[in-house]
Amino acid sequence: MASPSDIDLLWMHRALELAGRGRGSVEPNPMVGAVVLDATDEFAGEGWHERYGGPHAEVHALNAAGDQARGGTLYVTLEPCCHHGKTPPCTEAILRSGIRRAVVSLGDPFPAVSGGGISQLQQAGLQVELGLADSEAKPLYGPYFKLLSTGKPWVIAKWAMSLDGKIATRTGDSQWISSEESRRVVHELRGRVDAVLVGRGTVLADDPMLTARPPGPRIAARVVVAGSGELPEACKLRSTIDEAPVLVFAKPEHLGKLEGWKADGAEVLPMETIEDVLVELGRRRFTNVLVEGGAGLLGSLFEADAIDVANAFIAPIMIGGSQAPSPVGGRGAEFLHRAMAFDSVCVERHGRDTLIRASRTRTTE
Repeated sequence: MASPSDIDLLWMHRALELAGRGRGSVEPNPMVGAVVLDATDEFAGEGWHERYGGPHAEVHALNAAGDQARGGTLYVTLEPCCHHGKTPPCTEAILRSGIRRAVVSLGDPFPAVSGGGISQLQQAGLQVELGLADSEAKPLYGPYFKLLSTGKPWVIAKWAMSLDGKIATRTGDSQWISSEESRRVVHELRGRVDAVLVGRGTVLADDPMLTARPPGPRIAARVVVAGSGELPEACKLRSTIDEAPVLVFAKPEHLGKLEGWKADGAEVLPMETIEDVLVELGRRRFTNVLVEGGAGLLGSLFEADAIDVANAFIAPIMIGGSQAPSPVGGRGAEFLHRAMAFDSVCVERHGRDTLIRASRTRTTE
């Protein structure tokens, strides 16, 4: 496309900002934002995809603009849909509105759309430009693209550790390394994902509930990876199954140990490797999964090259001790050039803690 004007970038950035408002409410659909200018390039309306199954961003923006959309420009972060799903095609609404120009950031790889939305608009005589602010848009769509291309969810790892990289003392004491402010951020994360994963060791050591408090837009399934099938008879997860779903994965030969959990309402599923867990969660169209440990589970995900985002909450304390555990177990990288590399890093302060959030860019379109 031709070099973008300042006004085009301004309004596409606004559309991307709007798209983010749907996080946690629209998945497994993508987050989308849209802005409409009138024929004189004055603001006429805006909108975003607000909830799964509801009207898409383009429809909200065009409804807000009304007759002012005629002869105007539509900025939209993802290629408009051209098929009947839970809602009618957005391309039909765009054509009815009288829009003369559509500026789109990214194409939609969903098979029923891919290229078709752009083609329909072009064939109807609209001026269509694709690729504006695509580098800024791609991080927003990483989870959606990954689920479409691999059938697996976006994996968000989280841990709290000391300055010297320990997640507990040598005796296993770990509550609380992170501050209350950091824990509040974690609850917000839980309220926007489809599942929260922990290993068997975390259930035994911490007896977590894994719910979002206060609740967010989503109720995450609580997922326990317990290959041996050995879990406590009484714990918070088991006693709160009526509050949020509980899924337990174990090796096929150990499923019988979990009959009590199953009788209480937990879903008990077979697994051989962590890949089996991710495939099953993807089959359920889980888009975002938060992994809260422990070191064994994070090590398995590391070795499977499955971690997309790492959230490390670093407390200003030192624990010490060669026997004190670190966040990621397993064998680890043999050489530095095989270390897991992250190319987008941001730093935040939450109370006394420092949060380092690192993301990986994957080619999943």
